[in-house]
Amino acid sequence: MDNENLQLFEDQPIRTAWNEEEEEWYFSIVDVVGVLTEQPDARHAAKYWSVLKTRLKKEGSQLTTNCSQLKLKAADGKRYNTDVANTEQLLRIIQSIPSRKAEPFKLWLAQVGRERIDETLDPERIAERLVATYERKGYTREWINQRLMAISARKELTDEWKARGVKQGKEYATLTDELTRAWSGMTTRQYKNLKGLKKESLRDNMSTSELVLNMLAETAAKEFSQVEKPNSFDANVAVAKRGGKVAGEARRAIESGTGRPLITNKTARELNHVVTQMIDASVNISDEQIGGKE
Repeated sequence: MDNENLQLFEDQPIRTAWNEEEEEWYFSIVDVVGVLTEQPDARHAAKYWSVLKTRLKKEGSQLTTNCSQLKLKAADGKRYNTDVANTEQLLRIIQSIPSRKAEPFKLWLAQVGRERIDETLDPERIAERLVATYERKGYTREWINQRLMAISARKELTDEWKARGVKQGKEYATLTDELTRAWSGMTTRQYKNLKGLKKESLRDNMSTSELVLNMLAETAAKEFSQVEKPNSFDANVAVAKRGGKVAGEARRAIESGTGRPLITNKTARELNHVVTQMIDASVNISDEQIGGKE
């Protein structure tokens, strides 16, 4: 938890810490409670949180039991054990606070919950929501199509892993690391570090070429697995490496022919900036052409 820093909410500091292994942000609960309930100081915020914890326990909530503690720096410069919560836990706490500032979070949670129910009844809504989200972020239609295909390829691979007895979580992550390293030369964490990412999705920050190569690796691994039917975790690792190697060879062949690397340190924000420039340039050209015809 060495990645400790302050984040501001309405100009009020919130102490946070980034857990790189879990890829999870942790927030000081006292700081959040103090801001949402507009307490005059940390002492009053701590008292409010203490009362809230007691109430939650009486209601049978396991939330306070599951929350962690970290040594965070206080106003006096010293570090003290401080109750912290991840994003999911924090949203649950916010639901329990009668605050005008908390209301937007509650409305957002209700909306997300309703969307998930609707999507369960009609799975096509999931794809529609994804497309709408990517369009709002400025992605091109071509990139969005590739991203949807990549999601499908990933699902087919994980379904195959599940059929071979691979456990979700750590084993999935290990196989993904081996596959990614085989085609890119980096683990997923190293790849994220290259792009300066923390919690953000690596695939959402890939170029079209990177997406295609990653999809090729996952598709090849799935095809190999379906034929060979690996019956141990080590065998699944070997198959994942072979799938990644196929994409790695394709990457090197393209790079050899073009003389430039396919892996980029650009993030979604930078890629979208390029897309925006292309759209603006296209609009300007169209305007000039229309003006010429007139």
